[in-house]
Amino acid sequence: MSTAFAPQPTSSSPSSSQETYWYWRDQAIHYVVAGEARDNRPPLLLVHGFGASTDHWRKNIQGLQADFQVWAIDLLGFGRSAKPDWQYSGDLWQAQLHEFVTEVIGRPVVLAGNSLGGYASLCVAANHPESAAGLVLLNSAGPFSTPAQTPPPPPNPIAKAIQSLMLQPLPSWLLFQYVRQPATIRRTLKQVYLDQSAITDQLVEDIRRPALDPGAPKVFASVFK
Repeated sequence: MSTAFAPQPTSSSPSSSQETYWYWRDQAIHYVVAGEARDNRPPLLLVHGFGASTDHWRKNIQGLQADFQVWAIDLLGFGRSAKPDWQYSGDLWQAQLHEFVTEVIGRPVVLAGNSLGGYASLCVAANHPESAAGLVLLNSAGPFSTPAQTPPPPPNPIAKAIQSLMLQPLPSWLLFQYVRQPATIRRTLKQVYLDQSAITDQLVEDIRRPALDPGAPKVFASVFK
């Protein structure tokens, strides 16, 4: 059974937005909602990428809520959502998004997804069209931990060796300690942000903070499976 707490305004949220939690498969899922529902246009659902969270959409929510009802969700394993020791996959996040739309929002949405969130949103639109009024892909990722339908090409020996190494607990844990350091996060952001002024201390901390949660290393390791 899925339930949700009543939304409560928080000082860290964009103006007039509210944060709350929805219980999905007995796990707490964090989300944000802002703006008024409109009969003449569907709401927007913003879905973050790997290692990100609803915090990544802060400025977008501020700009969009004047014209749309805007929702943003932390995928299971990320942000302020629970990080259980589960098998993470595109199918899992697809199910989470579809059930969030049907149980919490209650009407079809325009899904806007970045990276991993783009792939999960694409899967919802393709497999659950009743939940999708539209789709926006922002630098979308491809299949993530989903069985391939056709045999993959022979793996590169070096890449295969690195993947095998990263599946081991200690190497994966050590790499995670490195990538969640503020300096590493900042260097990575500089490689993907055209506007370098957008790389603030707050943005770095927004990405680093969820990586300190128990369970975060295992979510990170899932990318190598």
